[in-house]
Amino acid sequence: MNKIRTICVYCGSGPGTNPRFIEAAIALGRALAENGIRLVYGGGSIGLMGAVATSVLDHGGTVTGIIPDFLTSRESALTRVQELIVTPDMHERKRLMFERSDAFVALPGGIGTLEELVEQLTWQQLGRHAKPVLLANIDGFWEPLLSLLAHMRATEFIRPNLSVDILKAERVEEILPRLRSAAARAPEGAGELAPEMARRL
Repeated sequence: MNKIRTICVYCGSGPGTNPRFIEAAIALGRALAENGIRLVYGGGSIGLMGAVATSVLDHGGTVTGIIPDFLTSRESALTRVQELIVTPDMHERKRLMFERSDAFVALPGGIGTLEELVEQLTWQQLGRHAKPVLLANIDGFWEPLLSLLAHMRATEFIRPNLSVDILKAERVEEILPRLRSAAARAPEGAGELAPEMARRL
């Protein structure tokens, strides 16, 4: 059985227009802390990123922030975290976020959040890892993406033998149970991607 000890959360560096987004980020941070799960995230102190990390810390949890050097001032790196890693570029940031995480959650966000999420789905589809990937579909935020994925499947650009195994939760309290259930079904060691493979990808 694969246990989830660390979760990577992708989310916006802004708060969005819906107060439920910030509420969800805070609730997720608390849930991670109370369950002894380390947060791995993009290292910023603003927007949903800052809200989830601050909530983990405020509730006694542990956080690893991974941020590229050029974003440390723009996204106001959160220096309270137990571990802050500054990388030379985005590629190194994403590689380390992958290596240090047992599962991935996408809260609402923008293009950067979408890009990070889709990369994990692509690697999963190609058999490079079997770590759970979950959309936190707060107030239906991800419905347009889910519709697009269904359209891709219907038009056979997502072929049956390369299915996208994406989890979805409408409420924060559903996130950890669904991730744990998915991790328990995966073969032992199936989530591993060798560092040299990650670098090539």
